[in-house]
Amino acid sequence: MAKERLSVEEAARRLGVSRATVWRMLQKRMLPSVREHGRRWIPASALMRHPRRRAPEVAPFTAE
Repeated sequence: MAKERLSVEEAARRLGVSRATVWRMLQKRMLPSVREHGRRWIPASALMRHPRRRAPEVAPFTAE
């Protein structure tokens, strides 16, 4: 059984970041990848080890 591989777009969606951010992560070697048939593939297991980004908590608006 082959391990699951993700495209840059799929990895970005799962991490909650843009495609450009995933490309920067690849260039900085923060994520492993392989090139096959002209496409860049990222092992799904690599995303499990990488912390997901979350939007910062915003305090609710008050009248004060």
